[in-house]
Amino acid sequence: MDGGAYDHDSRLAPHWRKGRGPSAQEAAEKLDSAQGEAVLDFSSVRRIDSGALRALEEFVDAAGQKSVKVVVRGASVGVYKMPKLAKLESRFSFAS
Repeated sequence: MDGGAYDHDSRLAPHWRKGRGPSAQEAAEKLDSAQGEAVLDFSSVRRIDSGALRALEEFVDAAGQKSVKVVVRGASVGVYKMPKLAKLESRFSFAS
């Protein structure tokens, strides 16, 4: 954890894209332990599809309900492009 941020398991993002692993809802349940910020590590993800984008949106919605800021770390251009095209990039922040 960086500075009290809740750092999601870096294996979560690739599994969302492939439809395996924890669901967005299961990940959202872990937001209760977040201390104001949830960091999603996308450094091993090249791109996301529409299903993963929906899961990310659900997660961001859940985080917003709990006043938790979502930070996407290590996003490639392919990952950044989908939320940007869907006009969702303002709902979370990106960090390198």
